[in-house]
Amino acid sequence: MFERFTDRARRVIVLAQEEARMLNHNYIGTEHILLGLIHEGEGVAAKALESMGISLDDVRREVEEIIGHGTQPHTGHIPFTPRAKKVLELSLREGLQMGHKYIGTEFLLLGLIREGEGVAAQVLVKLGADLPRVRQQVIQLLSGYEGGQGTNPENNQPSGGPVGAGAAAGPGGGSGG
Repeated sequence: MFERFTDRARRVIVLAQEEARMLNHNYIGTEHILLGLIHEGEGVAAKALESMGISLDDVRREVEEIIGHGTQPHTGHIPFTPRAKKVLELSLREGLQMGHKYIGTEFLLLGLIREGEGVAAQVLVKLGADLPRVRQQVIQLLSGYEGGQGTNPENNQPSGGPVGAGAAAGPGGGSGG
């Protein structure tokens, strides 16, 4: 599935794993994907969340309040929860539904919203970003990009390399951000 991800979306997944490690969690859940989306800082998803006043610090605080820290650091592979896997699947569907063959950060965010029940959705609602409003903001940002020069809003195409690799340098740079 990751071969369809833009470099920025791949970076989000790497950041989600880092966020899980920082919280000593032995899994990557929807909350870690949300943290990764905001932490990435430059994609459509980060811009949509920022425009609604949702900050990395606020999301971290809410995640820690809901789940807390793990007791021991986790090394090695960190698996996705079933709910996080569902978000990845829904993000692909969201992209295809809108006529895109790639998965950018915007579709990861739309997948989180469409899933609607994970910790990420709870955090967004608690921070005052009702899910239909987030969805509308993403679609509005996307239509702004598409109304421009018909370019990919993530400013690059899928790299085809492994997650986290900056294999293909689009106009926005090799790592997508």
